[in-house]
Amino acid sequence: MIDNAVVFWELASNDGERSAQFFRTVFGWDVAFDEGLGFWRVNPPTEGNPGKGYLFTLKRAKLPFVAVYIQVSDIRAMRDRVVEHGGHIVLEPEEPSPGALVCLFNEPSGVTFALVQYSKGQAQ
Repeated sequence: MIDNAVVFWELASNDGERSAQFFRTVFGWDVAFDEGLGFWRVNPPTEGNPGKGYLFTLKRAKLPFVAVYIQVSDIRAMRDRVVEHGGHIVLEPEEPSPGALVCLFNEPSGVTFALVQYSKGQAQ
């Protein structure tokens, strides 16, 4: 694990299917709907960069957004550092899927990012 590395991203769209088709057509990316997740998995060519992403249609959020996920070894300590340095917590650390804790935050200008902490042995 590399602490503080960007490990994946997600795009919340007003129209997931239209966005998926856009990235397939324009960039030739592998974008496939995952029935189990209810999201599209996006696999652009990476050449060592964190390219893995997810795309979904908005449900709760009002505006489309892109979230960049930063992997950390201690999500609660990093959550406190975010607040200490002027960030705002949007979603307190929670476990949306087994083995992964996630915390959404806004950096001082209001842009949303996410922290993710995986349990030992959990795939990233």
